[in-house]
Amino acid sequence: QAVVDFERLSEHAAAFQGHDVGFCCLGTTRAKAGVDGFIRVDRDYVVQAAELARAGGCKHFVLQSSQGANHSSRFLYLRVKGEVENLVQAVGFDRCTILRPAVLLCKRQESRPMEWMAQQFLGVVARVFPTAYSVPVETVARAMVASVLQPGKGSVEVLENRAIHELGKA
Repeated sequence: QAVVDFERLSEHAAAFQGHDVGFCCLGTTRAKAGVDGFIRVDRDYVVQAAELARAGGCKHFVLQSSQGANHSSRFLYLRVKGEVENLVQAVGFDRCTILRPAVLLCKRQESRPMEWMAQQFLGVVARVFPTAYSVPVETVARAMVASVLQPGKGSVEVLENRAIHELGKA
């Protein structure tokens, strides 16, 4: 494990050397970081990490994005997620897997009241429609690992929430 300063990420290029696979789940919220900070963390840091990983020999990059990601969206969150997906694909990995989970079900240390309410509601909905609107973070993690262990379906593979559930069971 290497601790890096994302504001000086290029100074930590050695931490990205010699890895066949890269996993990226980096992200923040607009409420926590402001608009500029959100863009810097969720797009700029991710792209820079992907570029350093590729330069260090990484062949397969696995990116956690978001359901509804679209570089043309009117909503900042979805637009930035779509932009970062396109930018990471452009880095030129032999293989790139993008996971687009719905609402992540997890316990957080910080308070996010709206997300907490959504999780409570979606936790109940998930009992009836388990793959529709949410996914436990453990399932996403298992799907990320499983995506590496299975043969790819092309150089870029996008896994939507239902596919994440299925792969997370593997």
